[in-house]
Amino acid sequence: MKRTLTFILSLIAVTVFAGCSANSAGSGKLTIAWLPNESGADLDAAREEFGKMIEEATGKKVEHKTTTDYIIAVEAIANGNADLAFLGPQGYIEAHDKNNKVLPLVVPSGKSGTLDDAVYYSWLAVKKGNEVKYKDDDGFKIDPIAAQKFSFVSTSSTSGFKVPSSGIVNYFSKMDSYKDLTSDDLLEGGSGKFFSEVLYGNSHQGSAVNLISGKADAAAFCDTCVNNYIELVEGEENRPGAVYKVKDNADEPFDAYPGEQFVLISVTPVLNSPFVVNTDNISQAEMDKLIEAFTSDKVTNNEKIFVPKNSEFSGIFTKSGDEKLLKVEDEWFNPIRELSK
Repeated sequence: MKRTLTFILSLIAVTVFAGCSANSAGSGKLTIAWLPNESGADLDAAREEFGKMIEEATGKKVEHKTTTDYIIAVEAIANGNADLAFLGPQGYIEAHDKNNKVLPLVVPSGKSGTLDDAVYYSWLAVKKGNEVKYKDDDGFKIDPIAAQKFSFVSTSSTSGFKVPSSGIVNYFSKMDSYKDLTSDDLLEGGSGKFFSEVLYGNSHQGSAVNLISGKADAAAFCDTCVNNYIELVEGEENRPGAVYKVKDNADEPFDAYPGEQFVLISVTPVLNSPFVVNTDNISQAEMDKLIEAFTSDKVTNNEKIFVPKNSEFSGIFTKSGDEKLLKVEDEWFNPIRELSK
C-alpha cells in the first residue's frame, strides 16, 4: 500500500510540474518547489521575497510551485521539474539519493551566525490537560504514547517523522516488550500495533491541528513551521513543559482553534533545512551567483527574509541574533543519514 501510494504521488508530481523547464540553461525561468509547510497563502509575500532575490541574482523569472505533499516536492527537484527547492534535511537526502545531481546550496545559520547552532527543534506534544500522565518528577516521560492515537507529518519529514520515530524506537526498544521495535512499526496503527492509530498531517501545521482538534492524542511537529500561529504562555521555549497557545488571529489552518493550548513533552534539536538545487538544471556560474546572493548582507538584513521577532510579517525565518544564510556541503547532513542505519 505504501509503495503504491508513493508511486501514485510520484505520478502526481510529474503532472503537477509538467511544463517546467527540464534544463534551465536554455530557459529564462527558474522553478522553485516549496514543501507544504511553506506553501500556505499566509507565506505568499515571504516566498515572493525569495523570488525577487533569485531573479536579481540570475536575471531569470522565478516560478513558485507550492505543494500539498512532501513527496511531490522531493520528486520535483529529483526529476528536474524544479530547479531549486526548500527541503528538510530528510527530504534533501531522499532527493539526493534519487539523483546525486541534487545538492545543497545554503542553510540558515543559528543565532551565532555560524553552523555550530544551526538547528531547529522537533517537538512531541500533547493537549494541555493531558500532560499530567507524562510527568516524571521534574521532567517528562514518553511511555504513555504507546497505544495512543499519534500524528506524524510525513515519512519524508525530518523533524516530523525521522527524528521522532528514531527517538521513540531508541527509547522503547530498551524495554523487553518492545525490544524488536523498528521505525516501520510506527508507520501504521491498529490492533497489535505500537500506536492505536497513526495520522499524517502532510505539513507541520497539519500535524499540530491533528493534535489540537483532538484527532490525535500526541503529535510530532517542529517549532519553526508553527511559530507564526502560536505563542508561548508558560515555561521556556523549546523545552519540555513549555505551554503554547494558538494566537487569536492565527491564519489557516489554526483559525478555527484560537486559544487552544498544548504542552511539549519531548524536544530534540534537528539540523536546519537547506535550499537545494538540481545541478543538471543550474550551471555552476548560476550557482555561484545564487550563493553570493543568498549569503549577502542585503539578504541577511532583509526583514522579510529574516523577520524580527515582534514583526507582524509572516516569514519563513526569524531574526533573534546574527542569523544569516551560509553555504553548506552534502556531508553536513550525515548525522541525519545516520538515523537510518
